[in-house]
Formats: sequence, C-alpha cells, structure tokens
Amino acid sequence: MIELTDVMVSLCPTARWSVNNDQLTWHDDVVPCPSLSEIAAERERLAAAYYRRQRAATYPSIGDQLDDLFRAGAYSPEMAAQLQAVKDRYPKP
Repeated sequence: MIELTDVMVSLCPTARWSVNNDQLTWHDDVVPCPSLSEIAAERERLAAAYYRRQRAATYPSIGDQLDDLFRAGAYSPEMAAQLQAVKDRYPKP
C-alpha cells in the first residue's frame, strides 16, 4: 500500500503539509492543495511503478530466459513456473 505521505512528497515536494492518521492537513498558502482525484491517481501511478520494479527485480535475467528458450526451443516447464511465480507474487494492480 502506498502511504499518503509518499503520494504527497511525489505530488507536492515543496509544499507545507502534514499527515496524521492518514488525514492530510494543508499548511501552504502558495502551493494549491491537490484534489482527492489527483491524490488517488498519483497513488495508483506509484503503486503500478512499485509493482513493475518488484517484478523486474524478481524475474530471471533476460539472459537466463533467452538461454532457456534456445536450449528448450520454448520455455521449459521450470522457466514457465519461475515466470508464473513472479506474476503470482506481484499481480498487476
């Protein structure tokens, strides 16, 4: 779960705000407070980026995948199982 503080740092890194019990309090008179829809959209964007990074770091290397394809002529059951395990562990949001 992407925390509200992470969303706010991403959306408004220079603004003055605080979060307490997942409640946002705006303290900035210059920078406008983002709307609830903007906050929700940024939370979704950050969650998708997180899962992409987790998947990329967990997959077998491209070299291993290509070597397996070359040797087996198609994905072996072992490689298919490794790829499916990553997909199961980090489902698309």
